[in-house]
Amino acid sequence: MDSIAERSSPRNILAGELRRDFVVLPNGKICLDVPGGNLLYAAAGFAVWDQSPPPGLVARVGEDFPQEWITEFSERGFDARGIKVLDQPIDLRSFYAYRDPTQRVEEDPMGYFSALGQPFPKALLGYRPGSTELDSRTRLSLTSLRHIDLIPEYLEATAAHICPVDYLTHSLLPAVLRQAGFTTITLDPSSGYMTPSFRDDVASIVTGLNAFLPSEEEARRLFHGRSTDLWEIAEVLASYGCEIIVIKRGERGQLLYDSATRKRWEIPAYPVQSIDPTGAGDAFCGGFLAGFRRTFDPIQAVVHGNISASLVIEGQGPFYALESLPTLAQVRLEALSQSVREV
Repeated sequence: MDSIAERSSPRNILAGELRRDFVVLPNGKICLDVPGGNLLYAAAGFAVWDQSPPPGLVARVGEDFPQEWITEFSERGFDARGIKVLDQPIDLRSFYAYRDPTQRVEEDPMGYFSALGQPFPKALLGYRPGSTELDSRTRLSLTSLRHIDLIPEYLEATAAHICPVDYLTHSLLPAVLRQAGFTTITLDPSSGYMTPSFRDDVASIVTGLNAFLPSEEEARRLFHGRSTDLWEIAEVLASYGCEIIVIKRGERGQLLYDSATRKRWEIPAYPVQSIDPTGAGDAFCGGFLAGFRRTFDPIQAVVHGNISASLVIEGQGPFYALESLPTLAQVRLEALSQSVREV
């Protein structure tokens, strides 16, 4: 198939992880072995606002990752040439069960299915939850992204968002992109290194970014024992050499700190009924990049991200947002813009 994505270079790329998700939704619906991962949700959040040329996707998967899914990504309007399939299997399964839209359980899937009175899915046999250990400063994992994963066509882009991956990927990839001439780089940190022992390392990652986009939990954990004031934390992060700090607060929206003006804003979450909260923060980041590229206004970038997240969580899976009416996002954008508050 000679698609547009195969003939042209993307203007924007997104790098992260692809997963095989097993999800019990807050309403009790069970979704087994469906496409997931922070990269897909970020890409969907971006595509709510900008689909042409297709954004490029960068990730590593094993030979056991469904090829038909990668084909589907292309058919849904993404440039999937940057997805590298390794010649070995990689366990990319993830299990999530929601007690409600704000409480997620990732441990003991066998016990959870038993409590529901449901048979345990054969596809989850042998599953082990992701490691809670700190990231390594010296050892790459199979899914760590390398500079060689960036195909030449992708290096012609000028903007990138880097999803949560691992410390080494985040410490190396931004410099590679800057050297290639990228003018906009945003990054969502990984919980594996957002701890006090990595605070100095985080400073070197933040330096030179256009936007750093941690969750409130990650920001508080990084500064544990030093500060509990989120605005103070944002100022310190900005002082490392970053234009924009956004602290994502889930249902409470976002806090925005602009280092150039030293101004602070609160943006409430757009009110929707959450069906599947998975990937909301990633969708926000994708929408943020699209909004920043459209307006170069940090407030509007946050509002774009906010609306992307609202569209994603109203249904199941990363692609639900792409099936909404094109005018819906714009209507929500205009409504939410009225609720931005400087503090």
